[in-house]
Amino acid sequence: MNETIAGAILTAAQILRKAGVPESRREAGSLLGHVIERDQTFIITHAEDPVREDDLLKFRNTVERRAQGEPLQYITGHQEFFGLDFEVTPDVLIPRPETELLVEQALSLIEESDKLGVCDIGTGSGCIAIALAKRRPGIKVVATDLSEKALRVALRNAVRNGVSDRIIFLASDCFAAIKGSANFDLLVCNPPYVAADALAGLQREVREYEPRIALTPGDDGLTVIRRLLNESHGYLKLGGHLLMEIGFDQRARVAELVDAKVWELREIHKDLQGIHRIVDLGKL
Repeated sequence: MNETIAGAILTAAQILRKAGVPESRREAGSLLGHVIERDQTFIITHAEDPVREDDLLKFRNTVERRAQGEPLQYITGHQEFFGLDFEVTPDVLIPRPETELLVEQALSLIEESDKLGVCDIGTGSGCIAIALAKRRPGIKVVATDLSEKALRVALRNAVRNGVSDRIIFLASDCFAAIKGSANFDLLVCNPPYVAADALAGLQREVREYEPRIALTPGDDGLTVIRRLLNESHGYLKLGGHLLMEIGFDQRARVAELVDAKVWELREIHKDLQGIHRIVDLGKL
């Protein structure tokens, strides 16, 4: 007799727990749902259904990958962000809940009827640009990334979420490929900000699997943030905003880098953990 859904999940959860995976039972259920192409409601309500032998073999393979540290999202190929479904691959950073705060703050600056120009620097999976375009149908977005592989993922996500006609994707090192100046009302960015000497302390899922270029610029982690502070004002209209995410321990250092002749430091917003996370700057 084939193993049941409940039995397969129990065995997998034990393997994942032993490997140090948090929320092992939930992750086991997610992996099985991915393999048999069923949602969690089905998993719960059909716990005593048998799992086909070929699906069981696939499931065991995915459990082994997860036990080795590969992120769940790279195995399933999906991550939810701001209520939308995004494809994720090892070419892009996995969207984080704290980055939703960046989207929320950006939306607070854009009325639903506004027809503004927005630029997302280092778009990765496209999650920020796409979430903004989805919620504000009047805006036009330029989304840049140094990685052409990441841009291909972002384009697929834009098509998936029905906003590809309002986002231009550019292969660019920050603003290098952007023509003209003072074109945008809003610039948003989740830059690489992990200091080089902090990489070793990251979770293995992050340290060993997520793209290094999206995690750290090297040195003290502020290289890209300095570039944004030095270059962004040339691409913003007067009174425009720069919103960027920063690391948990970077508030004071970033505040010191802000040139008061160029920027009004409006606020550094806290995330749900009370960490200063989103810098809000207005162009003077």
